[in-house]
Formats: sequence, structure tokens, C-alpha cells
Amino acid sequence: MKFITASLCLLGTTSAFTTPSRYASSTLLSPPSAGTTTAVAPLAAVSKKDTYQITLLPGDGIGPEIMTATKQVLASLQSRCGFTLEMTEALIGGAAIDAVNDPFPDESLQQCLKSDSVLLSCIGGYKWDSNPRELRPESGLLKMRKSMGLFANLRPAKVLDQLIDASTLKREVVEGVDVMVVRELTGDVYFGTPKGIDVVDGKRIGYNNMIYSEDEIVRIARVAGDVASKRGGKLCSVDKANVLDVSQLWRDVTTDIITKEFPDVELSHMYVDNAAMQLIRWPKQFDTMVTGNIFGDILSDEASMLVGSLGMLPSASIGESGPGVFEPCHGSAPDIAGEDKANPLALILSAAMMLRYDLDRAEEADILERAVEAVLDQGLRTADIKQEGDNCKLVGCIEMGKAVADIVAAAVEV
Repeated sequence: MKFITASLCLLGTTSAFTTPSRYASSTLLSPPSAGTTTAVAPLAAVSKKDTYQITLLPGDGIGPEIMTATKQVLASLQSRCGFTLEMTEALIGGAAIDAVNDPFPDESLQQCLKSDSVLLSCIGGYKWDSNPRELRPESGLLKMRKSMGLFANLRPAKVLDQLIDASTLKREVVEGVDVMVVRELTGDVYFGTPKGIDVVDGKRIGYNNMIYSEDEIVRIARVAGDVASKRGGKLCSVDKANVLDVSQLWRDVTTDIITKEFPDVELSHMYVDNAAMQLIRWPKQFDTMVTGNIFGDILSDEASMLVGSLGMLPSASIGESGPGVFEPCHGSAPDIAGEDKANPLALILSAAMMLRYDLDRAEEADILERAVEAVLDQGLRTADIKQEGDNCKLVGCIEMGKAVADIVAAAVEV
């Protein structure tokens, strides 16, 4: 396995919200013969059946509230469509630290691994910020991704007509924007070793290693190539190859994979600092973006704000096999926890992604996605997406969730 490192010191489908299919392990890891094009076939993790095992991770802050709203929507969907989701809750994040002094206990991991899919609300909060790093909520999230082999994060950022004025950017800049950020999840500086804080000559130094293996880049490049081929056919790979050796390897491997295996995909490269600027200056130039863990962490949040609120955006974290984890892009918002102000739509849309890509229930996913757009058409808005002076109705988390559930239960085309 080829490694190259850089040390850092003190550092479509029927709906707007669809994402690419799951990927077969053999497709991802077995390169094609020279000169041939890879056919990355859709593969749901579970064949369609009557009953599914779902692990729910309510997490922290507003997490339990939006999970309750989403469970209500899923209950309506099951009644309408005649299948069963057997849902079991497990601990993660600050809630797990408070309960068992572990941000992702083994019991939760085993529950996730034996499930057909995992639905996560959000984690984190001020009360755990001063804990040792291994006892912070974010450590539980990293452990989950690593333990479950979730190497690809897919974040769509599509500006909806109903919410175009919620964006802080001008209408002409964001109208029609539809970007998918493909982020590698299990490598890079978050997981590279050695790392730590040491004392040298009486002074503290902090250090982390940015590391990527060739195999890690190959598999995320194949995911991104397949994503781009199913969208607009354009892929922008983001790196910092002008100063980082690890980024040069990223650029070399990505170029090799895309040009050989996805000849119909138009590949471009962009330095991360320029990409951050271009996402704000003219986001319509992007269709699909692929990048490493730390750059993707930043750029995917930036892209999501083109839409106007993180409260509207779902995401999927997938591996080569086994259950995926589906979660909203937003955080735990502890400042409004328990006040019925949270927006549950991103988690509901994440549940739709779960139905489509882990449970082989595309028609049911369509129902949820259309129901979300229908409540927006009705003029319902939570505080994060309501604009001053509009004619929309301000609602809380409970009312928004009930509105979606009622539309789903009505069994009418929306």
C-alpha cells in the first residue's frame, strides 16, 4: 500500500433530494482492464422485504425532538405502504457520555451493525467541550464511521424555488444551484498518526498527520465518478497540491481513475482556497465535487449554506457493504433544544435517503420527499427558513413534523 504524508502543526431522479446508489465492494475495489469503462451498478444494502431493523440515534440537543417528528412521519408511511420499520434507539454523543461515560459504546456499535440501516439526529453541545478529547461527542461520531467502514459522505445542496430567498446570496447567484459534495470520511488529518500535544524545549507543540493511501483515494474517486456520471457529467476534485505532497497523490490518483474508468465525466481540479471562494462567487459552475476529509468537512458546510439553512439538508455516509448512516447536515443547536423551534425536515429527508439507498424503497422515499416540498408549498416555515415580511406561517418542530406526517398519511399524490 502506497502512503504519502504531510505533517500539520497547530493547525435526476424524481426529487430534489436524491443521491447516488450504493456500491458493490467488487465494483469499488477491482479495477477494470486497461482501456475499459467501469460500470458501477446500483446495489441496495438490503433487498426489498416486509420488515426492516432500524437503529435510531437521537443524540444531543435538538436531536430527540427532530427524531420524534421523523418517527411520526415514518409511522404514517408504514401505515400507508404496508411495511414495518422495527426501530431501536441507541446511545451516541453527549447522551452516551452522560449515561455510560463513552461517546459511542460497544452496545451501540453492535446494534448499528446488526441493523438494516441507521438514522442519526445530531451530536454535541457546550457542556462537553471541556472534556478530554476521547470523551467528547465528536469522538463517538469518528469511532462510528471508522468501525462501520463508512468512507464516503454524500451531501446534496440544491436550492429549492420555495426557499430561494432564504439564502444570504443574491437570487441570480443561487437560482438553479444543484451541487453534490462527495467527501472522504476515514482518512486524512482526522485519523492520521502520530498526533498529539508534546512539550519540546519547555514549550508545547501540537501536531497531526495528513495521510492518504492510494487505495483510499481510488475508492472515493470511483464513488465520485459514478455520482458525476449520473448527474451533470462534471467532477471537480479539490486539493492543495501546490503545497501538500498528500494532495499531489490525491490529484494523480483521481486523474488516473476518472480518465480511465469514467471517460464521459469532465474532470477538473481546483485548490481548496479557490474552491471556497468560487462556491460563493458563482456556485452554478459546480455539479459534483470530491475532496478529502478535512477539506470536505469545510466545503460541504459552505455549500449547504447556499440553500439558506442547514435545517433543510440531508446526508448519507456509506461503505462498501453493511448499513449506511443517514443524518442531517446541521448540528445539535443546544441553544434552542427543548423549545420546539427546530426544523425536522433535514432528518425527514435523511430518512428518505435511507429508504432509497439502504432499504430499496424508492417509491416510499419519493412520497417523503414530495411531502416535504408540499408543506413548503403550503407556506409552513420553521424559524430558520422564515423570511421577514413573507406571508408564510411560522411553525415549530412538532407542527412541521405533523404536517408532513398528515400529507404522507393522506395517500394522495402531492
